[in-house]
Amino acid sequence: MGKHIPVLLNEAIELLHIRDGGTYLDLTLGRAGHSSEILKRIPHGRLIAFDQDEEAIRESKERLSAIGSNFTIIHDNFENVAKRLDELGIEEVDGILMDLGVSSPQLDEAERGFSYKEEAPLDMRMDQSAFLTARDVVNTYSQDELTRVIREYGEDKDAYSIAYHIVEARKKKPIETTTELAEIVKLAKPRAKLLQKGHPAKQTFQAIRMEVNHETAALDRALADAPRRLAKGGRLAIITFMSLDDRAVKKRFRELTTVEGSRTGFELPDEIKEAEFLDLTRKPIAPSEQEVEENHRSVSAKLRGIERL
Repeated sequence: MGKHIPVLLNEAIELLHIRDGGTYLDLTLGRAGHSSEILKRIPHGRLIAFDQDEEAIRESKERLSAIGSNFTIIHDNFENVAKRLDELGIEEVDGILMDLGVSSPQLDEAERGFSYKEEAPLDMRMDQSAFLTARDVVNTYSQDELTRVIREYGEDKDAYSIAYHIVEARKKKPIETTTELAEIVKLAKPRAKLLQKGHPAKQTFQAIRMEVNHETAALDRALADAPRRLAKGGRLAIITFMSLDDRAVKKRFRELTTVEGSRTGFELPDEIKEAEFLDLTRKPIAPSEQEVEENHRSVSAKLRGIERL
């Protein structure tokens, strides 16, 4: 099983500007790489961490318990952050971290069905108690639905051809494994694309994983709710790995840190609206060359942050 190496660890911790005694959220606990560092810095504070993966929670609980007991782990999707904080009676927090990458153990455990490199049943559920699996998507979605999912979430120009080949293949028998799906995608791709760097099925697998875990809707909801729970001076730091996620984060941060239509020149000083949030990263923070060398999965990572004024 792959060990999960937290990406942009020092940069994210520095951006959060952690103060002992504060309350901090890690909305993507994973194997507690970032959470461990937060907990070490708040012996008199509180950490609340979210994850959908029960296996990750079990491992992380053990790891965090070795540091302190001042943490709470919630088995839930981060889209429910506002509801869960209300249940705990917490109105505001001092910092929030989100790491939107799939954790290495999930990718490396073949049986989870996230990887196109290992043969496994088509699963891809981050929450193993969830109903929808990759097998359901591949075998029951219409050609139009599959085209939409692959084009929208995988940003793949060959989406129509891939969806057509999937539908044709499943007429003969259901598509059951990751390697079967990867081979079908290869057949759907033009020869020139197969010669390019990177695996031809990467975007399709990404798209189906996002559909199974309704990642886009969950992120939109978290981006709407999480910033509103920051105390004054509180910071939100988000690490993305896909251009799709980074665009969503960039757009939301722009909305929060700018006031449209203000300062026309005719307002009195007390009428000038100020933005509620400060953009801490005009340009996203990228991993160092050394980090990319040590952990190739960090290559596409981008860190952005805002502070509540």
